Amino acid sequence: MCTNARANNGYRSVLRVYECLNCSGCPQRDRCVKSEKPFTNRRININRKLNALKEQARQNLCSEEGLKMRSLRPVEVESVFGDIKGNFGMRRFLLKGLEKVKIEWGLHCIAHNMRKIAVMMG
Repeated sequence: MCTNARANNGYRSVLRVYECLNCSGCPQRDRCVKSEKPFTNRRININRKLNALKEQARQNLCSEEGLKMRSLRPVEVESVFGDIKGNFGMRRFLLKGLEKVKIEWGLHCIAHNMRKIAVMMG
């Protein structure tokens, strides 16, 4: 059975639905069907376009350029957020309002950079 699905963002996709006619007497039912209801059958939804896009993303990530870019990612910003959260104990902003939060975040970033400079010099 093919159905046309529409996401909340207006994207339309063709979804192929495969369902078994009767799974109630199958010895593999416990491994195959997740539902506890006794008359529920196995159903598989396949979106070919989504599978093709996932494969393209996988190829991009595993390519030589993708591996190089992924190796740079942790160095760039994620370690900084982790450091500020873990070592400075910053879990929430103390001030309210976008301008005040920007200033507070800037102060945390300045403190982080000053600590890095102190480590490099010492």
